[in-house]
Amino acid sequence: MTSAPLDAPERQGVERPPRAKILVVDDLEQNRRSLEAFLRRDDVEIVAAESGREALELLLVHDDIALALLDVQMPEMDGFELAELMRGTLRTREVPIIFVTAGSKDQLRTFQGYGAGAVDFLFKPLELTILRQKVDVFLRLYRQRRELAETVQALRASAAERERLVRELTESLRLAEMFSAVLGHDLRNPLSVITTSAETLMRRGPDETLRRPASRILSNGQRMGRMIEELLDMARARMTGGFPLSPSETDLLSLCRRVVADHEISHAACGISFTHEGDGRGFWDEDRLFQVLANLVGNALEHGRREAPIAVRLDAVSAERVMVSVHSQGGIPPEMLPHLFDPFRVRQTRASGTRGLGLGLYIVREIVAAHGGHVDVASSEAEGTLFTVTLPRRAPASPPEGVDST
Repeated sequence: MTSAPLDAPERQGVERPPRAKILVVDDLEQNRRSLEAFLRRDDVEIVAAESGREALELLLVHDDIALALLDVQMPEMDGFELAELMRGTLRTREVPIIFVTAGSKDQLRTFQGYGAGAVDFLFKPLELTILRQKVDVFLRLYRQRRELAETVQALRASAAERERLVRELTESLRLAEMFSAVLGHDLRNPLSVITTSAETLMRRGPDETLRRPASRILSNGQRMGRMIEELLDMARARMTGGFPLSPSETDLLSLCRRVVADHEISHAACGISFTHEGDGRGFWDEDRLFQVLANLVGNALEHGRREAPIAVRLDAVSAERVMVSVHSQGGIPPEMLPHLFDPFRVRQTRASGTRGLGLGLYIVREIVAAHGGHVDVASSEAEGTLFTVTLPRRAPASPPEGVDST
């Protein structure tokens, strides 16, 4: 019995690229069929579901989904709920999600979609050319990830193979970091509109039924704004080889007092003590050091022992360097210490119940390093946790070339 013609390339030693799976979820059969017909091609397998529940069942069977197109408005389980369940599962949390909706262009719903983990939010009727381009981008990224994984597994010790792997990894990281920077930058404007609108409602709305949801929108918008700034900071640092600085004459004593005062307002129950010694003047980037101190004090308040006092100390006796330390009660697990400053590696749940991106301490380390200093941590349950920042009196004078500070 002869083999089918499709087997011929495999007999000749030419492997076909794996078929990429796209999950399409829509409760209307006509919509599903239209998307399936538009997306169908030889190198793509369409996995279709008419409800969120059916989609979850299919995700248990199908591994390695390259992209998910989710309808927002579905009975029983809408697209946002399905996306949150996917983000909460290890095997599907990295699947890119594009929301598709026939609803009106509501910025709050768009914000909700990005908050649920979407990479894009499209409105019907769809611009098919744009949809095809977006799908092609994610299919290319999916195949790059697979190729890199296979390359790592098959890599031998030859110098040529190592060099090729480095080039591919570098390009993939560059694309990912550029995507993070562009996405973070583009999210700023709609987020600003949302938070400004929420502030207006809180000021002018006498009705408590309006003020309470407006307050929640504002607090979540501000939290998302901080996450966006952290992503932009990380992208700038990775793409330029370090944090750009604008050093000037700075009084670190005044800066420490401002940070302590800001946090005392929202954490009066804990108590923050501040002691200092010596001359706190130097040549640093004031805004960046404020970010460092605010991150360290905020981290101590969020993760330290509840309602235990925080101690901030400035040691500026030396003419060559200054030291700022932040001490809190409670210890960090020893297995976490080696990875404490790694981006995305340490994502602790905060006392408020929210979760950060795990970039705060990474940003602290990078800013301090850009100043020519270093940050150290010592921690135990008995002694508590002590972060110490050591800085030279004068930071490097000029930022890296080609830095975009927007």
